[in-house]
Amino acid sequence: MRRLLLTMLLTAPLVSAAPRVEATYQVGRIETRLGEILFVLDDQTPHHKASFIKLAGEHYWDTLTFNRVIPNFVAQGGCPDTPEGFSRSPYLLAPEFRPELRHVYGAVGAGRDDNPQQLSAGCQFYIVANKAGLPRLDDHYTVYGQVFKGMDVVEAIVAQPKDSTNKPLTPIPLHIEVVAMTSAELARQGYVPK
Repeated sequence: MRRLLLTMLLTAPLVSAAPRVEATYQVGRIETRLGEILFVLDDQTPHHKASFIKLAGEHYWDTLTFNRVIPNFVAQGGCPDTPEGFSRSPYLLAPEFRPELRHVYGAVGAGRDDNPQQLSAGCQFYIVANKAGLPRLDDHYTVYGQVFKGMDVVEAIVAQPKDSTNKPLTPIPLHIEVVAMTSAELARQGYVPK
């Protein structure tokens, strides 16, 4: 009997006592006077993702605004509101174009000027506000996120009265942070990670 019990114990499958850890996703959270926008940061663009997390952690955007808003195009913000614009970005990033990441409605991309290397401004971002997408921007601007909550807020932002440079007449200040969410939490918001 003792030998049978020992054999059963030695051949039984091992059961791990460690709890299963659920994967988490990094989510950009943009808070504005018009509401909240949530988007998943994509692992396929590690340098843009790390840059966004770094600047959010430093509260870089807390004194900046959505400074370019165009219906059926983009809500853009994050660069210093100065005539120098992109030249005041803290750094530039090499492009991370991915065939899986397109300029669909709600895509979050990195702004840039007309530099021939297509380097992104570290601080400049935009959200696609065209329901048909903006395929002409694919493989020219890096997409590094996708909005899953708050496109109604983006639509309200691009509808704001603005001046001849597309800057809102009433500023739309940014408060940005990055939060971790599980796949279950994302699912409750209507987003299923790929």
